Amino acid sequence: MSVADSVPIFSEGSFEEQVQELVEYLARSVPEPEQGTFIAPFRDSLKTDETQKPFSEDKDRRRNVVEKIVESVNDLGDGTDVEVEGFFNLLYYLLCNAAAPGSSGFLAPATHVLDVVLKDSSSDRMQLKYRILANLYNATPRTSGFRFTICNTLFGLAAERDELDVLHLKLSDVERWIQEWDVSQEKRSEFLKTIADKLAAGRPEASYEYRIAYVRSLPLTSEAAKPAALELLATALRSPSIYDFDTLQKMENIKAQGSHELFGLLQIFAKEGLSEYNAWITQNESLLKAHHLEKDQLLRKMRLLMFASLGFNKIGQKLTYTEIASALQIETSEVENWTVDVIRAGLVSGKLSQASQTLHVARASPRGFGSEQWGVLEQRLLAWKTGLAGIQAVLGSALQNASAKAPVGTVDKLQEQVS
Repeated sequence: MSVADSVPIFSEGSFEEQVQELVEYLARSVPEPEQGTFIAPFRDSLKTDETQKPFSEDKDRRRNVVEKIVESVNDLGDGTDVEVEGFFNLLYYLLCNAAAPGSSGFLAPATHVLDVVLKDSSSDRMQLKYRILANLYNATPRTSGFRFTICNTLFGLAAERDELDVLHLKLSDVERWIQEWDVSQEKRSEFLKTIADKLAAGRPEASYEYRIAYVRSLPLTSEAAKPAALELLATALRSPSIYDFDTLQKMENIKAQGSHELFGLLQIFAKEGLSEYNAWITQNESLLKAHHLEKDQLLRKMRLLMFASLGFNKIGQKLTYTEIASALQIETSEVENWTVDVIRAGLVSGKLSQASQTLHVARASPRGFGSEQWGVLEQRLLAWKTGLAGIQAVLGSALQNASAKAPVGTVDKLQEQVS
């Protein structure tokens, strides 16, 4: 779906000529003996007598004619894809010029146009229907609330056929659109939730991002705020691919649930250890079923997060199998399997050595980034600085020794290469 701003549709000819073009297209679907009868009322409505203003000066007459045309549109017609697309572009152009988008004279006929596109059951014309709806969206003023209606229609059509990828939705674009639309905050939030729900089955990670946006969009006073926040928490905890709990901790709607048991579990996953986790499970095991949480899955995720924290504190160093087993409360024989799992999860990268029973940590993700992590980072930077100073001193000493022995000019070249 194009994310362009409102795009005008340029059309040649007078209003009367444009109407005639639309009517002639519609007449193709009428049996040939009846085409004259079908066209006659439109031809009559285009006549201007001495008591009437010309169409160029009479918006009401233009609107009446366009509404009659819209009422006669029952399907996509018998034209080629190019002709069908052109017909709806021209029809919508005349409709937007006859009545301001959002006005009562616009909404009913415009909605009828959307319904016609939707009810066409031709599976081989899906791409055409997507293009028509995208064209209508881009031809509608950016702030118009009808953009919300079109987008909702287009999204629903693609979701019904499990073809959401054709829309190329990006969260940043969607958030910009909903801020532009002249619709209530409730509708904006509901649209984000709709996208999150539709993506949940096939694209859970994308769904999660939209669910975060949905929860953020809800006022703290909204009735939906608490259940939405708790559902987001449960989704993050049960998902096998979500390990960032620090972001959730900082969200206002999540912090507002500080008295709920799930918030306590969130804090454990964000910064605590297995002893705190086990204590929480002992006290709240009955809560797991209510939020569709599995104890074994939670324990696995908790151990992976503990592994990541352990690795973050030893980047560039070696972790022994014994240290890992102790931190994860597992047998030493299980360490290698857990190492494979944590690497697959993208939380740690490194190299195992069976001979020395160690893991050399090359990279690891912190569970959050606070004062403790900044302290670790500072220590590493200071260590690198010290190491670089040592290298510089060694090179300086080598250059001094070389200057005493090498021919004139050689040292200058060495200095240039080093610098």
